[in-house]
Amino acid sequence: MRVAKVIVVTSGKGGVGKTTLTANLGCALAKLGEKVCLVDADVGLKNLDVVLGLENRIVYTLIDVVNGSVSAQEALVRHKILKNVYLLAASQVATKEMVSPDDMKRVIKELYPHFDYIIIDSPAGIERGFRNAVTPAEKVLIVTTPEITAISDADRVIGLLENFGFSDENIKIVLNKFKASMVRRGDMLTTEDVESTLALEIISVIPDSEEVIIATNRGIPITLDGTTQIARSFENLARRLRGERIPIEEDLLIENKGIVSFIRKFFSKFKRG
Repeated sequence: MRVAKVIVVTSGKGGVGKTTLTANLGCALAKLGEKVCLVDADVGLKNLDVVLGLENRIVYTLIDVVNGSVSAQEALVRHKILKNVYLLAASQVATKEMVSPDDMKRVIKELYPHFDYIIIDSPAGIERGFRNAVTPAEKVLIVTTPEITAISDADRVIGLLENFGFSDENIKIVLNKFKASMVRRGDMLTTEDVESTLALEIISVIPDSEEVIIATNRGIPITLDGTTQIARSFENLARRLRGERIPIEEDLLIENKGIVSFIRKFFSKFKRG
């Protein structure tokens, strides 16, 4: 099976961790030796540059490329640590109506020969920005959390994607902010619940983690910290997208290890203080 090169990360609602996933997935692929371009299609809001710690390096944006002021290559910003990760940032002063699906296809076509993977961070919801982001994509990752409202919104997005011509094979679910302890108590939906409701394969389970929040706030994707167990979740996803067969159970084992790792770090700092 051919590995998809252009991947869009989307969701039915905001706050599910879509931009954090985009940044960490891109960095995980880069650590595996891939050349990666991250495209922020969330025109008017833009957060991907902040999560990557690149907000002060942005000179040109997607709007400048669409307007013909610069080429897509000229607008790219290289990551400070991972030199094979590049960002095409969104503009905060523009609106989604200033970009069309055809514009996005043209921009991605220009970038396509230069990268192993292009990952598009889509705005949440189902309006114009969503259509812009998904139009040039070959594969879709729908990020959701194990909550009824998030699952319902994800289901709506799946219906739209099918109307756009995407097959089930090219739409995968990323289950984010998963808490195995809550599942064991019966207080959270299981992976089986989510898969049966959405009738699609879960390609990754990302445990809920304070470490991810801390890293995101610092503008340093958690994937860059090789000492954290949670980074393994994003690495597993990257490897699956490259065609490697890694059981989903591998992700579920990470949560408990991640908690132990976090506690050890905490008490280590406490003792040093």
